[in-house]
Amino acid sequence: MSAFTLHYKNWYEVENGELKILSGAYYQRLPLEEIDSVMMVERIPEMERAHGFSWLAKEKGVFKDSLTESKVYVFVDDLRQQKIRLVHKDTLKIFINFTDSLTTQRLFENLNDVVLAKNEKLN
Repeated sequence: MSAFTLHYKNWYEVENGELKILSGAYYQRLPLEEIDSVMMVERIPEMERAHGFSWLAKEKGVFKDSLTESKVYVFVDDLRQQKIRLVHKDTLKIFINFTDSLTTQRLFENLNDVVLAKNEKLN
């Protein structure tokens, strides 16, 4: 029950060129310029859990991608809703959503704008 209390909700902040994501003991800081891609997905893939938990429609923790053997961070408040799939430095993946789908959509649009601007700058 204490794990659920700590992780019941995801928080994020975009500040000073960084995306910060927090849910209980799980925390990620990502420089926006290092985000390679962002997309919306219906489901997260089957992965091996390194540590974390599932509770009702929530999924939180660190997982291992069986294809690439890389870490995947999952901050999902509602498995039934769309999730943001974020790739950072070509390997680190993050899946995130919020109970409020509008918050998820707003973060996706902000991150997508960053990735599009980065790609325009490279071209």
